[in-house]
Amino acid sequence: MASIGNGGLLVVIPDPVTCFSTAKYSQKQAFRIMSGSSLLVVDWITSGRHESGEKWDFILYKSTNHIYMEAKPLFLDTVLLENGNVTSIAERMQDYQVIAMVILLGPKLKHIQNQIQEDVKKIMSEQLHAPSMGGRTKAINGDGYTKPPLVASCNSFGPKGIGSVVRIAATTTESVYGFLRSQLAGLEPLIGLCPYH
Repeated sequence: MASIGNGGLLVVIPDPVTCFSTAKYSQKQAFRIMSGSSLLVVDWITSGRHESGEKWDFILYKSTNHIYMEAKPLFLDTVLLENGNVTSIAERMQDYQVIAMVILLGPKLKHIQNQIQEDVKKIMSEQLHAPSMGGRTKAINGDGYTKPPLVASCNSFGPKGIGSVVRIAATTTESVYGFLRSQLAGLEPLIGLCPYH
């Protein structure tokens, strides 16, 4: 468990987990924060080693992230991908090859949280609507329209929206790297470099 003091900042920005065929992977990250702490966690996985023909071929992926504020649960999340008897992970993920979660919270990251919320709204509005005749828009769906290459959502959590969680599914790892580079560029003054460059 990592503890972040009042006024402190912890940034966890790894490259994605890439499981090999038949792998069983499990991780748990736990963070204890104070009301003035700031935390950024990127947790993501790719579908596998594509050059070896592996796409969602692992047996199990489980990633748990828990955040406690002054010993009380603030954010409890588990992503569980398991190949089952009914459908495979590949069938459920369809064309999406990467899933990611970004957690941002605290006063030092509030400007990035606000910007990501606006950017995700804009990105999804542009990707999920295609212009049609008469100036109206038509939602993209599975009836003859192409799936968007990147899908994202952003939600606030905690008292007074102290944190935000962004969830992403994408058809390529590069598109998620690009999203993270763009959205986390505001970290440079805080950590001395721009993440994922």
